Amino acid sequence: MSRSRTRPLAATLTAAVAATALALAAPLAASAHVRVNPDSAEPGGYATLTFKVPTESETASTTALEVDLPTATPFGSVSYQPVPGWTTKIVTTTLDKPVKTSNATITEAPTKVIWTADAASAIAPGQFQQFTISVGPVPDTGNIMLPAHQTYSDGSVVDWDQPTPASGNEPEHPAPTLYITDAPPAEASPAAPTVTSTPVAGSDGSSDSQADAAHSGTSDAVALGLGIGGVALGVIAIVLALTALVRRPAAPAGSEQP
Repeated sequence: MSRSRTRPLAATLTAAVAATALALAAPLAASAHVRVNPDSAEPGGYATLTFKVPTESETASTTALEVDLPTATPFGSVSYQPVPGWTTKIVTTTLDKPVKTSNATITEAPTKVIWTADAASAIAPGQFQQFTISVGPVPDTGNIMLPAHQTYSDGSVVDWDQPTPASGNEPEHPAPTLYITDAPPAEASPAAPTVTSTPVAGSDGSSDSQADAAHSGTSDAVALGLGIGGVALGVIAIVLALTALVRRPAAPAGSEQP
């Protein structure tokens, strides 16, 4: 095969491989954050919130997760669903300034939830774990940031605490955010339906966990579909390049090759 034919083929194949890698990386990068599902709720009710925590490091495991709860608009009640191999602690703090609600004046409230892994239960590279809490009553406010702090076995800590702007363009480490009277940013979850909690009478903290799971599954399915589409485009580009090479007439005998 002549070098004149090899060069364009190599360039085409390189471009195809790069396009495939970018197509795969985009949905995977978007999904590899600490997120909360559902990301919206209605004021006055109780909501079940699930934090999905992937391990992004290739060499270290996730050993702890700490989620900050709001103090300006606190939850009156927080409970957790046990995770096998993990211990859970809810930290209750006296508020600097009492918060008045329609039903009471809150002087202390849950301000943190901390999950810590046993020695054999850390989240290894390539794995994820889900941590679920029930919160309520949901305050009547625009949105609540729930900053998360992910600790790795090598001692490093990743702080997911940056607000997502209204444009929906995510920062490098977006904070899990619960939208209440505000609408979620349009581009933050372009293909995922909005799931809201249903207000309930009483304080048992129950909600529909199946709806939460469906929301999470839809987001994962969208990311997987985009990834598969990227692979397909890359394969098509390679096939077209090979077809063009085969159909290209060979150089006449005795012609000069560069």
